[in-house]
Amino acid sequence: MSDEPKIKPYPGPAGGWGSVRSVESILAKEGRLVSGNAILLKQNKPDGYACVSCAWAKPADPHPFEYCENGAKATAWELTTKRVTPEFFGRHTLPELRTWSDHDLEEAGRLTHPMRYDSASDTYVPVSWDKAFQEIGQELKGFDPRQVVLYASGRASLETSYMWALFARLYGTNNLPDSSNMCHETTSVALPESIGVPVGTVILDDFELTDCILFFGQNVGTNSPRMLHPLQEASKRGVPIITFNPLKERGLERFTNPQAPTEMLTGSETRISSQYHQVKIGGDVAALMGLAKILIESDDKARATGGRPVLDHAFIAEHTHGFEEFAQAARQAQWPELERRSGLSRSTLEAAATAYSRANAVIGIYGMGLTQHKAGVENVQMVVNLLLLRGNIGKPGAGICPVRGHSNVQGQRTVGIAEKPELVPLDKLNEQYGFEPPRWRGMTTVEACEGIIKNEVKAFVALGGNFVRAAPETAALEEAWTRLRLSVQISTKLNRNHLIPGEVTYILPCLGRIEIDEQATGPQAVAVEDSTACIHGSKGIAKPASPDLLSEPRIVAELAKATLPSNPKVPWDEWVADYARVRDAIEKTYPEDFRAFNGRMWKPGGFHRPIAARERRWKTKTGKANFVVPQSLEADLGIAENDRDIFKLMTVRSNDQFNTTVYGYYDRFRGVRGTRMVLFMSRNDIARLSLQEGDMVTLTTAVDDGIVRQVNGLRVTPYDIPEGCCAAYYPECNPLIPVWHHADKSKVPAAKSIPIRITLQQKQLPEAAE
Repeated sequence: MSDEPKIKPYPGPAGGWGSVRSVESILAKEGRLVSGNAILLKQNKPDGYACVSCAWAKPADPHPFEYCENGAKATAWELTTKRVTPEFFGRHTLPELRTWSDHDLEEAGRLTHPMRYDSASDTYVPVSWDKAFQEIGQELKGFDPRQVVLYASGRASLETSYMWALFARLYGTNNLPDSSNMCHETTSVALPESIGVPVGTVILDDFELTDCILFFGQNVGTNSPRMLHPLQEASKRGVPIITFNPLKERGLERFTNPQAPTEMLTGSETRISSQYHQVKIGGDVAALMGLAKILIESDDKARATGGRPVLDHAFIAEHTHGFEEFAQAARQAQWPELERRSGLSRSTLEAAATAYSRANAVIGIYGMGLTQHKAGVENVQMVVNLLLLRGNIGKPGAGICPVRGHSNVQGQRTVGIAEKPELVPLDKLNEQYGFEPPRWRGMTTVEACEGIIKNEVKAFVALGGNFVRAAPETAALEEAWTRLRLSVQISTKLNRNHLIPGEVTYILPCLGRIEIDEQATGPQAVAVEDSTACIHGSKGIAKPASPDLLSEPRIVAELAKATLPSNPKVPWDEWVADYARVRDAIEKTYPEDFRAFNGRMWKPGGFHRPIAARERRWKTKTGKANFVVPQSLEADLGIAENDRDIFKLMTVRSNDQFNTTVYGYYDRFRGVRGTRMVLFMSRNDIARLSLQEGDMVTLTTAVDDGIVRQVNGLRVTPYDIPEGCCAAYYPECNPLIPVWHHADKSKVPAAKSIPIRITLQQKQLPEAAE
């Protein structure tokens, strides 16, 4: 990180030469400039490996370079030539490492040996795999399973995830929170109520057939750049792309395709959004209700005058429930309130509604900008309501499209990592493995945080991730973590979680997905599920970072064998020897989703799980798709509206980041170099608070619960964002999120709507000359 941060607007598009230079820079930094480029040619290919970054769909006919800038960074990050060996820990104690930045911790390199925390020296010391498994198993045997959390990050394969979930239930716990609880659990709650499935209905082919795209709360240029290719193709066909997002994001404005030589040589750009509406943070329900109101009232007028209907009445009559109640709520909504809450004018919403009404097949895309609000479930259901009005679910070129984060986070839920027992075929597991699974509801991420803070959780075993950094209520969580009896982290790289030990703490280093996984029957392959419920095979091609690493399935199996009584129906060793045997077991547990699993996993483009709503089969209580009336027009219930000193803060990711992993200090699209401690504000708000660009400020959570939550040292930075709203980086601002500030029903932390106050830090005066 440079000593002097530099903030200067970036004039270029998403993609382009900036993307190429960024990829080559990180490959060189990680010592993979030549070999890394060769390995990237296999990324997201039918005979290669699935990207370890985002979960966007992988085409059957891939580009020659089927990876994006951030996907290349994730590959370089995993395949770095740098190593964190036992000697590294001999040189660095935990107190010292806690002074390092998140970037520098991971930049140190790949973990190479199992390590155990030694309190006497306050560092990690090497330990044998056998001893580690033996002691962890012995510890787990001594707990009430209800006091144990088995967390899963989103990168573990379907095979590992199935084994992890089975291990947890054989152990006797449903405490299986995962990274979905941090982001898209809102989707998994909202969509079943509305359309009877927990995932989206859109597949990649629909982008070729759509004639309108609605885009809500998702930064495609940073979080899923490969989606820019179908968006660019749609734009070139003249498809309206109507975006609702508080910030202007470059990937939603314009794009130069790095894989198109003509575009690169000429510098030509493609306009992505045909309309870009900067909705207020928390204003999405009001904006969507405004759109619905325009459509319904236009249809009322057309029907009264004999004009052409605006709504799809045949679809509504045959396939939906609750339309009249929703339509009445839309008619009764008042424009002054809709405009005030959304931050958008009636004429703006009329322009968007007109484009939508002229289209025959519409895709609704959204990300965490909708899910991470107190009323996040209603945000998502309002998008569904809008699509249902014109029959835009269950036909080619149309549907709902939640954009997931980690590359297999959706798949983990599919194969049993869920704290909700009703989502798992427990009777089938009983029959298959001869045990009685626990049927009580387990802990979500938020509930796990609460349990740790209250000292009710005694052990936390993590399959990947950087939990203390990703979770809310950071200060209290870190302080409470030291009271855990057992903390186990299965990891590839060093992160903040490793530096906060419990009484007994282990780091278990594992192979990465891109590395060759050699087992008794030869090199193994795994499978993952993307955002469109499509299953893909993935096989590693790189030499492992260390001969002492074990695969994730092997680690899970050894933990299970060390903890559980022997069960002849659970062949852990046979599964590790041949992952195809795990896939056979998955197919037996989930026959509808994984029919002929081993035979289909290498199909170009993958194979799709059956999604009932895509076929207009509605597995809801009413047997139809449901219109849901929101309780309020405000997605941030409980935040004071009339106090102009309270701002709504949304956390964002930089162009040099994926989740908690920070690849560098250059957020190219926002023009921020050398720092992450910035606060993006509108110029009018800066002037109103008598601040100046470059001032250092403190953010304090504006709630009165007896706890002071603050983040210091953020640089005031003017940005194009609605007044009363501001943005800063995740996870640096996670300490501001109260653990109880989460989405109703789904308990996803409300990181996109944190009420804060902004105060100027005292400026240091120069010392007077003597």
